[in-house]
Amino acid sequence: MSKVIVVGGGAAGMMAAYGAGLCGHSVTLLEKNEKLGKKIYITGKGRCNFTNACSEEDFLKNVVSNPKFLFSAIYTFNSDAMIDFIEAHGTETKVERGNRAFPASDHASDITKALKKALDEVNVDVRLNTEVKCVLFADDQAVGVEIEGGKELNSDHVIICTGGLSYATTGSTGDGLKWAKQMGLNVTKTRPALVPLNVKEAYVPKMQGLALKNVKLSINYGGKKLYDEFGEMLFTHFGVSGPLVLSASSIIGSFLEKTGTLDATIDLKPALSYDELDARILRDFNDNMNKRLSSVLRGLLPSSMVPVFIEIMDFDDDRQINSVTKEERAELIKLLKAFPFTISGLREYKEAIVTQGGVSVKNIDPSTMKCKNINGLSFAGEVLDLDAFTGGFNLQIAWATGYLAGLSI
Repeated sequence: MSKVIVVGGGAAGMMAAYGAGLCGHSVTLLEKNEKLGKKIYITGKGRCNFTNACSEEDFLKNVVSNPKFLFSAIYTFNSDAMIDFIEAHGTETKVERGNRAFPASDHASDITKALKKALDEVNVDVRLNTEVKCVLFADDQAVGVEIEGGKELNSDHVIICTGGLSYATTGSTGDGLKWAKQMGLNVTKTRPALVPLNVKEAYVPKMQGLALKNVKLSINYGGKKLYDEFGEMLFTHFGVSGPLVLSASSIIGSFLEKTGTLDATIDLKPALSYDELDARILRDFNDNMNKRLSSVLRGLLPSSMVPVFIEIMDFDDDRQINSVTKEERAELIKLLKAFPFTISGLREYKEAIVTQGGVSVKNIDPSTMKCKNINGLSFAGEVLDLDAFTGGFNLQIAWATGYLAGLSI
């Protein structure tokens, strides 16, 4: 039996402690907050979309950074295993649209309760309000940690599960990334991911609060389409947000760093071709020749978009349908099929669901989560250069890598 210290009591840390305890090790779980799983409480708007009930193949398709690295972890502990685990520890679950799994109660606290029950079963020593200052070494081997106050805790193995940089108020302040750099490990560039986007145009904030459904968002770079997906999005006082935008942010972050801005368009009528939309608008115009353009546009657009369209097309507010030329009608259709805006940056970490980048997976054995360069040391969860789209995939990465790390000691 080995003495194992797990640093960080989030999703990966709790599962790593459970996996190590399951193998009969003496496990101490150190968490600097006053409770375990603080970030879990805010996931899924407090409901906790704790995994995605899809196949392993579909799961890996939703991983943005280093999906191949996750083969061993996800086939060792997949979403079905996680659902079974939660239910076996007293929490009923349900699966909703998009295979998103939630606790049946819609209370995130029930997920942490199930995990705490599991930790108790394998006699994990949980120490809250205990901040780790550094990892201790002897002869190129991790031999424990130093906690606040200078006290040293010795161990045979240390698992670092300190998360990334997103939602720092939950304790994700980059400690593990800092330690990894001090140990000489490669840490890839980090950036906010699954995060809203800032937009350059002044007309975008005028639509603040407007939610769009069944639209297509396209983002381009140097003539190449970086992102082109259907779904829902939202206009805000600073730019855009919503499911489509959050997913896009994980794809475009590195390109934004190169260029500073990216061109984006929204197809507001993706179900209609250009010709079909032209025919519809022509019918509307013919039926309302003596009405104002703005009143007819309200049949095509949400009301808060109408003044913006009038502004972009440089029309007067009282412009009548009978004065709209064929060329102007073509410009209107173009605007409906490709409403333009310029992305000027990602929002901050405090608004990001996850961190992109982290401890390079080249430093880590994917079959064990052990550090290749340093004995007695493992990493799991968001501290690693692993991230995925929304839908429970990021939490499943944490469960799977944490479980494999604990099981492999």
